[in-house]
Amino acid sequence: MKPKVVVIVGPTASGKTAISIELAKKINGEIISSDSMQIYKDMDIGTAKVTKEEAEGIKHYLIDCVSPDERYTVSDFKRDAENAIKEILEKGKTPIVVGGTGLYVNSLIYGIEYQDMKFDEQYRNELMEKAESEQGLDKLWNEANRIDPEAMTKISRNDKKRIVRVLEIYKATGKNKTEQEIISRQNGVKYDYKVFGITMDREKLYDKINRRVDIMIKNGLEQEVRNLLEKYNEFPTAMQGLGYKEVVEYFDGILTREEMIEKIKQESRRYAKRQLTWFRKNKETIWLDSQNDMRDNINIILEEL
Repeated sequence: MKPKVVVIVGPTASGKTAISIELAKKINGEIISSDSMQIYKDMDIGTAKVTKEEAEGIKHYLIDCVSPDERYTVSDFKRDAENAIKEILEKGKTPIVVGGTGLYVNSLIYGIEYQDMKFDEQYRNELMEKAESEQGLDKLWNEANRIDPEAMTKISRNDKKRIVRVLEIYKATGKNKTEQEIISRQNGVKYDYKVFGITMDREKLYDKINRRVDIMIKNGLEQEVRNLLEKYNEFPTAMQGLGYKEVVEYFDGILTREEMIEKIKQESRRYAKRQLTWFRKNKETIWLDSQNDMRDNINIILEEL
């Protein structure tokens, strides 16, 4: 019998952190972040990292472990996450994977491997440059759709990161993303993943997102970005993160401060919508209503383990 691993997914600001910490206390668990931005050091406010107080003594893995000037891939995450799962299980504890980055989660629960890929950094930079304009991004989406129409049914026309990823995979392997995933899944998965998703009324979720952005600004997001720009020379992936690129646009005079704040809110709401669409593709996900009492949702999880 494969060891059980709990997975908690959901859109940004849906309450994943709170429920995962309460669950960890109940089942002697430790938490592995599957958030593609929280891995970076010195990026705390804009990524809404769990604080020491919020963690309540529960150990977290894959947070603050990569310099923002380094590139961190899905294959890096899968390797590190599986190492963390192994370490937690060897302690006699239960691993709880928590986060909203769909590619990261899928690499685990579906056993998707990207190990053989050697990405061309110059090619990636060229794609990202093209993606900066709406017309250029539209052309990239059409090109990706020609290469891998199945993958593009799940990727919106304004999702730069995932559009570029589809094109990168094809250039690196000669196979499209869908073909690559079918091949990699043949190896199976190492663990028995039990996936739980948090859902929330859209208006309430959007209100929480807007308030979270206001708190980030109040807590010093702008100064955090200034500190990053002074400390690091390059940001291959990190500065493309939601909330960070908009502040840079404000510093560069592209946006006013008010426009910057509103754009972060708008892009965060769009991102939450994409996250829900992505996670709903997994038919085995057990959904938890955030409006339920926390204890009721934890009891649902416990009944499934």
